[in-house]
Amino acid sequence: MDFKPKYLLQDKAFKRTFNKYRNRLSDTDRSKLRKRFEIFRENVFDNRLRTHKLKGALSEYHAFSISPSDRIVFRILDDGGVLLVDIGSHDEVY
Repeated sequence: MDFKPKYLLQDKAFKRTFNKYRNRLSDTDRSKLRKRFEIFRENVFDNRLRTHKLKGALSEYHAFSISPSDRIVFRILDDGGVLLVDIGSHDEVY
C-alpha cells in the first residue's frame, strides 16, 4: 500500500520530545533521521520504515521505525494528513 501524506502536523508533546531526541543524536544519526523523514513523506508505508498499526489502546495509531530500537508514533487523519504523536524507544513511546 502506498500513501503520501498531504501534510504533517506535530502535536506539542511531539515537538518537545523530538527536540530532546534530536539533540542527543550524533551528526550521522541526525542525517539518518532526516532520510527516514524523506522516505516517510513520500510513502508512509515504504517497506524500509517497517510501518505497522498499533494494537490495544493505541489501535488508531501507526508507528514507523527510525532505528532498530526507536520509532515514531503517528495517526493518519481523515483528510489525508498525518499527526506525529511521539518519538523514542518502544519502551518510552506513549
